[in-house]
Amino acid sequence: MTIEITVDESGDPEFAATVEAIVDEPAARMGHPFDPVPLHLKAVDGDGRLAGGLTAHSVQRWLFVKLLGVAEDQRGGGVGRKLLARAEEIARERGLVGVYLDTFEFQAPRFYESLGYTEFGRLPAHGGAPQRIWFAKTFDLAGSAGAQ
Repeated sequence: MTIEITVDESGDPEFAATVEAIVDEPAARMGHPFDPVPLHLKAVDGDGRLAGGLTAHSVQRWLFVKLLGVAEDQRGGGVGRKLLARAEEIARERGLVGVYLDTFEFQAPRFYESLGYTEFGRLPAHGGAPQRIWFAKTFDLAGSAGAQ
């Protein structure tokens, strides 16, 4: 059998959905469907300007924070903490087991550690690419943060 690999630059959502189905269908048969649920949080200042935002999705009872951004003029004022705290609150309300995310070494590792996140993995700095660090926070059965 000959297989040809090509780059699909169309951005066709149907193609992405088909690939997701290839992955999801066997997992669903094993009782672990993916069924991602999106979460988007927006922080707006008193003048109605965007102060920051968070995009995430939950799958397999974990919330994955894809992006957490705070406008430069709002940094240091607690916007990021408030966004992440709200995401954690929603995750608990949804019965999730925890939150995970990643950051680069030059971004916010100390920020996440200060909020009780524990490092669980790294991609090494290599060839000029910075180190990428993965963090997680688990919740105990009562819904509060756990220390795993």
